Order: sequence, then structure tokens, then C-alpha cells
Amino acid sequence: MSATQVSEPSSSSVNSSSGSHNPNAVQVDKRSLFQKIVEFINPGPDSKDELFETLAEAEDNDVIGAQSRAMLEGVIRMADMTAGDVMVPVTRIDLLDIDSSPDELMHQVIDTAHSRFPVFEREKDNIIGILMAKDLLKLQRAPELNIRALLRPPVFVPETKGLNDLLREFRGNRNHLAIVIDEFGRMAGLLTIEDVLEEIVGEIEDEFDVAEDDGDIFGLADKTYRISGDTAIERVNDTFDVKLLESDSDNQFDTIGGLIAHEMGHVPKRGERMVLNGLSFTVLHTKGGAVKWFKVMPADMLE
Repeated sequence: MSATQVSEPSSSSVNSSSGSHNPNAVQVDKRSLFQKIVEFINPGPDSKDELFETLAEAEDNDVIGAQSRAMLEGVIRMADMTAGDVMVPVTRIDLLDIDSSPDELMHQVIDTAHSRFPVFEREKDNIIGILMAKDLLKLQRAPELNIRALLRPPVFVPETKGLNDLLREFRGNRNHLAIVIDEFGRMAGLLTIEDVLEEIVGEIEDEFDVAEDDGDIFGLADKTYRISGDTAIERVNDTFDVKLLESDSDNQFDTIGGLIAHEMGHVPKRGERMVLNGLSFTVLHTKGGAVKWFKVMPADMLE
């Protein structure tokens, strides 16, 4: 009786077999970080409200910290937000006119203290590029340069653009500013990568922000002052020996920002100026619909 020849199956045939299983094969986990977080929580929440409650319980149990909880909640909320939800509206945007002289552009850049500016030609809705404030320094070395040569291509996004998608594009194309347009193709506002990230990590301090203990009134070299919008009115009165608000006034305000907004009758914008009781207040910086910093000087210095 002849021996029966048994052939060993090849590794390729085993791997290609629909019913085969290779215990040594590396399994790739294709779940997203968010899915892993959700699946880690047991039992899994059925809604975002339940997820928020679970995160609150995790904080109470010292599983995560308060800052981590706030950031996770920001990520979850951002999934439903659009560019139109967090953009700076067009009425509060500082634009540059391509036909302005280099000196005019430089003064506007210094006064508003932004790092990037949309540039328009003829009409404000006609945005032709983005000017980086640092690029203006190139004109000091080469005055013959044309301003147009310094412009960077603008990025336009609709108001309905999801923040998650926009953040991904910001990271991919290295553009940190986008012009938001409405359904009719007109400029509705602008959005920066900082605006998007603040929905996750909270307000990001910039060069105008100082610690609370560092004070709120600063004397400058040109004999003017920089004052934060949340400075108490009494502190301004004491510093400049003025009386900005009568004690028996019907309109009581705690901060200089609130008083100036009331006197103007609207939310102040960058560059707006108001003279009150011999003091000139110029809006230097706004954030979240409130004045962060004023430039203050005696009104007679304007003459």
C-alpha cells in the first residue's frame, strides 16, 4: 500500500482563505480617537448630553482634570459648529486698501496691531489677497517693491463650512485666515485658526493680554496710556484726576469699557475714538464683542 502524499498548504493560500485565521497577523485598529474615548466609557452614552454628564462624573472621580473635561466638551460641541458661528463679522474687520500708500498701510497696521490683513481693491467685497504685517518690513529694504507682490492668496469658505473640516484645512495648507462668504458670495466675516482653537482650549492670550496681577493701566513712552477695558472707572478717575461718572447717575457702570460702549451707543470697533471729560479714548483691541484695550491721552494732545 503506497503512502498517501499530503501537501502542506502554503502561507499565501492560508492568508487568502476566507475562513482562515492567522494568530500572528497584526490587526490594525481603525477607530478614531473619539470612538476609542466613547467606547472606553461603559456603559456608552446614548446622546451628547449623557456624554457631557459622563465627562462631569469622570472629573468628579478624578479620572480627568477640569481642563481636560473642558477641552473634550469643546471638541464635541465643535462638531456641530460652522464658520458662521464663530467668525468675526464684516463690520468689525480691519481691511487694507491696495491703493493706499506704504506709509498709510504701515500706520494702519501699527494702529490695529493685527498680524494678517485682508486687502481689497475698489470695493471692500473684492478681496484680492492677504497681507502679512511682517511682509511690510520688506518695503524698508526694497521700496521699489510693489505691494501686490507681497500679497498671499486669500482662502474663501462658506458660512456653512464645518469647523472640523476648516481646522483640518488650516493645518493642511498652512493658511491661518479664511474669508467667510454668505450665500450671495459677499464677504460675511473672517475666521482665523485662533478662533477655531479657542472653541476647544478657551480664550488664547495674545500680546495684548497680561496677567491680572500685572495691572491694567500702563504708561507709554509717548506720554499716552494703555488701559484695559475691564479697568474700574474709579481707578481711571483716580489715575487721571477726573470724574467720568457722577455718583448719582442713573446709568451705573463698573468698567471703563462698559461706560464707553454706553456713551457711543454701540459696541466699539478698533480705531474708534471718543473724548470724555477731557480724556481721549481710542479703541486699540477688541475681542468677543468687548474692548480689551484703549489708548488714552489728554484730549488737548490731539490738537
